Amino acid sequence: MAGLPGNIEWRVSPEPVPYPAALAGMEARADAVRAGEPGASGRELVWLLEHPPVYTAGTSADPAELLDPRFPVVPTGRGGRYTYHGPGQRIGYVVLDLRERQRDVRNYVHALEGWVIAALGGLGITAFRAPGRIGIWTRDGGTEAKIGAIGVRIRQWVTLHGFAVNLSPDLGHFGGIVPCGIAEYPVTSAAELGLSITPEQLDSSLFATFLPFLDDLTRNAP
Repeated sequence: MAGLPGNIEWRVSPEPVPYPAALAGMEARADAVRAGEPGASGRELVWLLEHPPVYTAGTSADPAELLDPRFPVVPTGRGGRYTYHGPGQRIGYVVLDLRERQRDVRNYVHALEGWVIAALGGLGITAFRAPGRIGIWTRDGGTEAKIGAIGVRIRQWVTLHGFAVNLSPDLGHFGGIVPCGIAEYPVTSAAELGLSITPEQLDSSLFATFLPFLDDLTRNAP
């Protein structure tokens, strides 16, 4: 797409992608980036998509937090605990080579959160970070609520996984788990906040705020 560095592919999948297929595709691309393969197969990647209903288990998942496995449960290599993916949620998988940027995991997670917060801000949602709680937060009435999840893996300084933003999912499906191990705060969505935001609108806002995100990763790099 115009305006992107030539080594980055911006991919949007119009139909739901089964989680195992997306995981395999993302890992293959990360392997190619790590190996420095020439051509399209070795380009960095931003992949925006939706999954059929699924629960995914991060490396810190506690079986006690799987309350009602009404959908398939898929182990994954990302950090974190259990989360839900399904219709009405926008997933962003990000495969970037941090060897050419800052080799700093905390900086990467912070920048990723900032990118999603900026994109939501462009659509009328005031979102923020919460100290001690990874993810994207907003206020639903007077209560802090989670509107987006962050889960990443960094292998030999190439990133995998990314973020999930709740546009209009069935929030009842989160009741099958303790989302990201946080029981004290609810999960919300753009629809729950009274906003009708399409995946295409979020994609456009993510694209508009992507270059500042890259700048955050590159600043002070060796």
